[in-house]
Amino acid sequence: MMAQMGMTRDMSWTAADVFFTFAMWAVMMVGMMTGTAAPVLLLFAAARAGRGDRGVRMAVVMFGLGYVTVWVGFSACAALAQWALHETAMLSPVMATSSPYLAGAILIVAGAYQLTPWKGACLTHCRSPLGFLMTNWHDGRLGALQMGARHGAYCLGCCWGLMCVLFVVGVMNLVWVAALTGFVLFEKIGPAGTVVARVAGAVMVLVGILLIAAKV
Repeated sequence: MMAQMGMTRDMSWTAADVFFTFAMWAVMMVGMMTGTAAPVLLLFAAARAGRGDRGVRMAVVMFGLGYVTVWVGFSACAALAQWALHETAMLSPVMATSSPYLAGAILIVAGAYQLTPWKGACLTHCRSPLGFLMTNWHDGRLGALQMGARHGAYCLGCCWGLMCVLFVVGVMNLVWVAALTGFVLFEKIGPAGTVVARVAGAVMVLVGILLIAAKV
């Protein structure tokens, strides 16, 4: 699929290759995060309607735009990272890092982040959309955009490490894309999402250490 898009593995990428990679990441990130954003979007729409505000639909669109903008920014960073890995010949045919040391390091960093207070704080905001709306409310379309961007930032703070795992398992591996989407959704709405996030972080660190130790 990537070869058909012109992204050959044995040649330097062109500007078009980088753009298509960015577009791929943007579509994938928006698709993966839509389900987790749905609860706060529905609550936001209900809150606007309950206040008797006009232009509820446009406000929801602006909120969503702010949310999407954050993830599009992450997609740009991911595309640049993928480009760098390609240029250093560290990508496999399925767009996973071919270096076990780098793969292990990614898992260790991503797993360790799962255990930090920053992850916990961002996950709390994502798991409590009503609390987020009550403490971050802004009127008007611009206010809706600001709220969407802020919630998107919390979402990014919650999930960026998990998204980086795609560089280990394969960016084009749809099974892992679906699995990570389901895991992110469970983290945010599951009854034991916080505990699961920490357990997953510990497992990721362990697997990362084993990957590196196996090659030492």
